[in-house]
Amino acid sequence: MAFDVEKIRGDFPVLSRVLPNGRQLAYLDNGATSQKPAAVINRLTKFYSEENANIHRGLHHLSAEATFNFENARTAIATYLKTPKDCDLIFTRGTTEAINLIAHGLASELNEGDEIVITLMEHHANFVPWQLLALKTGAKVRYANVKDNGELDLDDWKASFNSRTKVASFTQVSNALGTVNPAKEMAAFCRERNVISVVDGAQAVPHGPVDLGDLDCDFYAFSGHKVFGPDGVGVLVGNSEILNRFPPYQSGGDMIDRVAIEGTTFQKAPERFEAGTPNISATIGLAAAFQYLSELDWIGAHEHETALLTEATERLKAVGGIKIWGEAPVKASVISFTMDEAHPQDIATILDNVGVAIRTGHHCAMPLMTHFGIKGTARASFAFYNNRDDIDALIEGMGKVKRLFA
Repeated sequence: MAFDVEKIRGDFPVLSRVLPNGRQLAYLDNGATSQKPAAVINRLTKFYSEENANIHRGLHHLSAEATFNFENARTAIATYLKTPKDCDLIFTRGTTEAINLIAHGLASELNEGDEIVITLMEHHANFVPWQLLALKTGAKVRYANVKDNGELDLDDWKASFNSRTKVASFTQVSNALGTVNPAKEMAAFCRERNVISVVDGAQAVPHGPVDLGDLDCDFYAFSGHKVFGPDGVGVLVGNSEILNRFPPYQSGGDMIDRVAIEGTTFQKAPERFEAGTPNISATIGLAAAFQYLSELDWIGAHEHETALLTEATERLKAVGGIKIWGEAPVKASVISFTMDEAHPQDIATILDNVGVAIRTGHHCAMPLMTHFGIKGTARASFAFYNNRDDIDALIEGMGKVKRLFA
């Protein structure tokens, strides 16, 4: 049975929106944030309408119900991700907080002269925390190169390791280029050398199921708002033994074991890293998003996204004067491009006039843009709910750009 994209689109209310200028919305900014299915929206409404209460320690029915649903969300998401038994799943505000939490914990383990390996294609959230950690500890950051086609130079990445390497952090899918990195191979390379591996999965989880048992990395992080769930919530899955070596990231309620004048003791992970009242509703909403994704035909969805990527790339090139940045052999459905005649901001403005939503700028990947010698790109990023009408609108808009600036 063919992948029924029109039926899928019916699950996402915003996709039927007609904009104030009378144009049908063509949403191609999924790399920045994804749209939400009715199942997630309805779950948030139900929580605030019927279940709202703070979790843990409350003895009344609403608190017990909210606690159950919150912890059930943890179990359900861990199950979807096939999380190994020796790992804990921690709820954070997103990928950025998750990576900062790891860097904070490693500050007590790294010494002067130790080394951290990252790549030039990293999002700032997986770049700046390691620079700050190096400043704090006296460690050194090494930066693996990216090939002209946007593919990670895996040989250069491997050559960056030596006896002083303690941590390697890398994206599974580049937000700026769509490049899919061989994360399993990279994690295995780290494990063979007793190097802690950190994987930024923010752009990977929205494009298909992730098997963390098979990936076998030490840490994995992603954001809820990119995976068709609410914003303000994210997930960090980490090796329990390493996590329980880390000092608390924040202190306050729920992460404590016992507080006394003489001193305070702390719980183990995951509670150790969930101080204060969490984003309860968003966490429960995120579980609803994963329930939705668990029922999706991912084989059909992947084939559909690949077809969209191929067609959109070919038709953009046919417009003329367009350079695609990132044509690695294995890509997610992301197209970053520049045009000889027009600035990316002008492109985005004209596309908005025909109802097409894209993203422009450096995409929080300034070192990568510097590497390519550009200031930024226009980026069209697709999800499984996009269709050929969205491509038609994109090409129509680019035709207008061409006519205006040629």
